[in-house]
Amino acid sequence: MDICVIGAGYVGLVTSVCFAYLGNRVVAVDANPQRIASLKKGDAPFFEPGLNEFLTEGINSGFLEFTDNIESAVKKSQVIFIAVGTPPLPNGESDLSQVMAVARAIGGALDASRPRVVVNKSTVPVGSGNWVEMLVNQGLQAMQPVPARSARPESPVFSVVSNPEFLREGSAISDSLYPDRIVVGASDEHALSLMRQLYKPLIEQDFVAPSYAMRPADCETVPFIVTDVPSAEMIKYAANAFLAMKISFANEMSGLCEKVGADVRQIARGIGLDTRIGARFLNAGVGWGGSCFGKDVSALMQVAHEYSYPTPLLQATVAVNDRQRLVVIKKLQAELKIIKGRTVSLMGLSFKPDTDDLRDAPSLTIARQLIKMGATVKVYDPVCNDTCRKLNPDLDVIYCDNLRDLARASDALVLVTEWNEFKTSPWPELAQLMRTKLVIDGRNVLSQEEVQEAGLTYRGVGH
Repeated sequence: MDICVIGAGYVGLVTSVCFAYLGNRVVAVDANPQRIASLKKGDAPFFEPGLNEFLTEGINSGFLEFTDNIESAVKKSQVIFIAVGTPPLPNGESDLSQVMAVARAIGGALDASRPRVVVNKSTVPVGSGNWVEMLVNQGLQAMQPVPARSARPESPVFSVVSNPEFLREGSAISDSLYPDRIVVGASDEHALSLMRQLYKPLIEQDFVAPSYAMRPADCETVPFIVTDVPSAEMIKYAANAFLAMKISFANEMSGLCEKVGADVRQIARGIGLDTRIGARFLNAGVGWGGSCFGKDVSALMQVAHEYSYPTPLLQATVAVNDRQRLVVIKKLQAELKIIKGRTVSLMGLSFKPDTDDLRDAPSLTIARQLIKMGATVKVYDPVCNDTCRKLNPDLDVIYCDNLRDLARASDALVLVTEWNEFKTSPWPELAQLMRTKLVIDGRNVLSQEEVQEAGLTYRGVGH
């Protein structure tokens, strides 16, 4: 099938390489010429396990190409994905300016050679399906004015569907090839049939799995969920809001556990085995971050506000997360008493492991608060030191190249991102390098016994 994916950012690029792997002819479009030049060489603009292998394979197979020309890409495609960014505005609304520009450009490029399906892959508010259809028509009318009745050509035919993504950074390739479900919101049978045909290899799981993204043993078929367009748009927001709420619940319980002498890790296991609850996303720590949870919860609250509908659960979810980020500060104060003049070292910068994404990362909140309190802050991340330097030139921290440099002369090590390297840290060696032997486990993933056996004081979250 001929596919065009507009937007070669995180979602767009992963979508492009996966559909190319499945044998589709994919043209990925991006407005940034530097990014296009880099992608043509096989260089991904961000870190994601398996992505470079997929990218190289797609280019070499001839199924994947890159361009900054929307018109040519649209004309050769049956299915056109909109996968541009929708960053948050100061009031919590989603910035839809890129979606608007792309939708109008698609309209200006359409012809009557065949019916097209325009797919909203970007995370957009409820009602955006109708809005995108209107914008495509505006582009169509602006670029292709109707001539005299006698010379009227056949009009282009298109349908707009919603196909939300559920990718997790760090496992995006697996999430694309072996998803929990595929959701398509459509009112047009032809569009729905085309989308089902496009996703058939994933639904039936009859493709050869790549060696660097093996198929899970329990993945035999994938549910294909058909809804109306507004429901598909709502599913995306509701899913992320629920997961964020689940994490915030675990974090709220962690604070109470510390008061009463309980262990939140045991609580999470005890309630997580209840099939109605489930064990995932019950890990207490320094809170959630990244590009999705905060943005999507805020956007959902903004939609509710437009309809004068109260959302106290969502408000509490955000409030608990904001409070949780400063939990490690309180633990440092409890152990060190005075923060001013101390050296605090952060283990990890990215908002989660296996990514170099720093958007809404707890590490930055913690670092800035410590600096404000007069501490010297050292940081080390296995992947995104350089990214942090580039994106946060005003952040007054000392970047370290390894754990030993990080620990040297430190008054505390604070685990912020649960990279595997940190879980197997050489604690006896690090202890010898530290000035004050304190470890704050902000993710509850370190071995308390190993840390304490090395002569270090261990403090976790909620236990």
